[in-house]
Amino acid sequence: MILSHIGRQQTAWRSCTSVLGKCLYAPKTQRRRKHEVPLLTHHATLRKEGLRDVLSPDGYEIAWIRYQQFLVDKLNQLTAQTRDENTKAKDLLIKYARDPNHAALFNYASAAHNNHFFFETLTPDPTPIPNPLLSHIDSSFSSLASLRSHFIATADSMFGPGYVWLVKRTQLTMNENMKLSILATYNAGSPYPGAHFRQQPVDMNTAATGVTADMSPTGYARMMRGEEGTNPMDDRLRVYGKGYGTGNPNAPPSQEAPYSGTAGSFGAYSATTQNLNLHPESRRAPGGAMIEVLLGVSTWEHVWLRDWGITGKRKFLEAWWEKVDWEKVLVRSGFGSGGKR
Repeated sequence: MILSHIGRQQTAWRSCTSVLGKCLYAPKTQRRRKHEVPLLTHHATLRKEGLRDVLSPDGYEIAWIRYQQFLVDKLNQLTAQTRDENTKAKDLLIKYARDPNHAALFNYASAAHNNHFFFETLTPDPTPIPNPLLSHIDSSFSSLASLRSHFIATADSMFGPGYVWLVKRTQLTMNENMKLSILATYNAGSPYPGAHFRQQPVDMNTAATGVTADMSPTGYARMMRGEEGTNPMDDRLRVYGKGYGTGNPNAPPSQEAPYSGTAGSFGAYSATTQNLNLHPESRRAPGGAMIEVLLGVSTWEHVWLRDWGITGKRKFLEAWWEKVDWEKVLVRSGFGSGGKR
């Protein structure tokens, strides 16, 4: 029997038995994988010993090795021989967060990234929380004990699977002084601002964003930064000037737009699209906050049910808190790099 897979085949001799009889030869197959399960820093220890007081070796096997491999396999299936087959999971989830035609790809990419983010912040050898991070925790939650209480209570009260995140606000209003916040997402939901369109009560069919399904992740990132030449209006603005599409009566005749005013609620000639191209900073979702994600815990049942039982979710969360790699959280926050941020 010859099996056909992506990649090249290697041959190997072995004996086998089956209901059809005995065979002496069967091919080995080497798959060409674009997405792979990331290697965790403490993988060898966790696979052998589990995460003491949190996950048994079997629990780790289910929650990380088998589940992450399942997600990666799905990503490889959905992106094989497409422009996305080399794209990172985080970039995929942001790219397809509001594309209903690629909902499955978003779900698997987001789930793979979230699960990796969760496990990446676990350590069998926890250390005290660094002072720069502790200072911001005290400022935002009054104390570390208060953060712990609110974080665990939020995760424990979630009815259904998802994640709870500790995030840093990167843009604050004049009346805000809390840089750190708690955010919850359900199922494969993502905490990243670029994916928030998926969660808004606004009808995104009538709110233009400039994002298209065939846009590359690099192009999307450039557009979000507002770089010149990354949206359809740039060339026309360059030729006709800032008065393009505004109906400015003072614009020179040579720079007048081929149309004036606006038309419709969405599309190339809508007021929304013109505003997006003239003010790229407004591309985040309506009501969305600009944040950086620092820490996350999974509330998916397959993570804790094996070792903690049906009623053990809160005990799992309390044990998880004791194994957080706070040095990793500090690095993500940037609070320890040259002073407060």
